[in-house]
Amino acid sequence: MRSIAGLWRWRGNPLCRSTDRAEGWLALAAVLLTVLAVPAVAVWGGRAAHGALMEIVREQHRQRHQVWATVAETAPPPAADPEPGSGRRVAATWTAVDGRTHSGTVTTDRAAESGDRLRVWTDARGELAPRPMDAATASSHAALAGIGAALVAAGLVEVLRRLAVRRLMDRRYARWEEEWARVGPDWGRAGRAN
Repeated sequence: MRSIAGLWRWRGNPLCRSTDRAEGWLALAAVLLTVLAVPAVAVWGGRAAHGALMEIVREQHRQRHQVWATVAETAPPPAADPEPGSGRRVAATWTAVDGRTHSGTVTTDRAAESGDRLRVWTDARGELAPRPMDAATASSHAALAGIGAALVAAGLVEVLRRLAVRRLMDRRYARWEEEWARVGPDWGRAGRAN
């Protein structure tokens, strides 16, 4: 921001170098890009992610079905639960959408006894599947993707600005070296006769 303020203050100063003016314009361009382009990138990234995730949601809801499973027997509780809150595991049987009967181990959040019925998600083959993603989860993931896209865009603007400022500084130092090489040998001998 100092470069932008300096751009106005130095506009008529004869000591202002062309690299100083370029640095000021570069800072102004970076601020404008950050204010205008970064939100646009965030919206674009969020919308693109939302569209892709909603397609995944629709696909998962087409492929997965919720069916009733009947508890056959409960598994004894493990001596040490490796994952607290992971639920209880029970052996169950269920009939898939195609009419075939399947059996396997089901995880439930509540206590279940033989004969209890549970709702489980299955895929098209009748195998157990995780719950499909819902629209709210897809929307929150899309919002995070938009925020991530904005952060990447802002970081890219800043990296490009810093690289350009570094090039300007290298150019300044090179000019100083040239000037010093030209006047350096005569330094301190002003007014002396050769």
